[in-house]
Amino acid sequence: MSSSLISYSTHLILKLFLLISFFNVCFASRKLTALVQEPQNQLLQYHKGALLSGKTSVNLIWYGKFKPSQRAIVSDFITSLSSSTPSKADPSVAKWWKTTEKYYHLTNSKKSLSLYLGKQVLVENYSLGKSLTQKQIVQLASMGEQKDAINIVLTASDVAVDGFCVNRCGTHGSSKGAIIRGKTYKFAYIWVGNSETQCAGYCAWPFHQPIYGPQSPPLVAPNNDVGVDGMVINLASLLAGTATNPFGNGYYQGEADAPLEAASACPGVYAKGAYPGYAGDLLVDKTTGASYNAHGMNGRKYVLPALYDPSTSTCSTLV
Repeated sequence: MSSSLISYSTHLILKLFLLISFFNVCFASRKLTALVQEPQNQLLQYHKGALLSGKTSVNLIWYGKFKPSQRAIVSDFITSLSSSTPSKADPSVAKWWKTTEKYYHLTNSKKSLSLYLGKQVLVENYSLGKSLTQKQIVQLASMGEQKDAINIVLTASDVAVDGFCVNRCGTHGSSKGAIIRGKTYKFAYIWVGNSETQCAGYCAWPFHQPIYGPQSPPLVAPNNDVGVDGMVINLASLLAGTATNPFGNGYYQGEADAPLEAASACPGVYAKGAYPGYAGDLLVDKTTGASYNAHGMNGRKYVLPALYDPSTSTCSTLV
């Protein structure tokens, strides 16, 4: 997706790219194909709530049929987030994630967040059917850890979820977890769906022709899986929002039930030179022709979204 159009600065991109997915149950959602945006001038505000901190497990709940190779794409991404196991190649997934640390610095907090891959739960028998409600998503998320955890529900390409492909590609929120010594803990959760057969042009752009807006050829997915590579983009965005706005009172802009967050403030931006319909000047693998902007564990490559950098008030990209 290239053009001779003059490159915009990331500040102008932020103005061009703002389009919110509204959802009235979960307080955050992510639309990957926001190609036409309305301008906003405000910065992300801190609402005095807690950010996720401490050693936190990331648990994957796979609902429906996923190939082992598909599960490995996602689990390798989670493992790649940790700076204790960084990829030797640059730019890395861990380097991308470090932008979220700037939000902690702004709160003058000495706390930090350390993520690690926890357990994986396979629900391959579609025990709740193939059409899920938000309440059922939370029910599935509760199959992960109940304390110091982010539980991620990943739904297969043949599973419908309320609002999926209509106004969202994923959501994040929190729920009550374990009661330990009389204290009730919360766990954070994320849901993302595999859009490959339902709405790849909506939730897996730029690896599929967009369903609306400027049209240009789709990019080659770095792990050769349009649906799951699209899920990684969505998951990455929601992870950044979960870390910096886990309970709806952290860093965000706009209404609490439909906020702009660390990544959703920069939708459609993946590299420098991005503009509506063009993901930016991504790196290209000379052998496969696949586009990417981050190296991960086990030789993986990924496309990750820009994150809003609160120290510069711009959308920060790796390349």
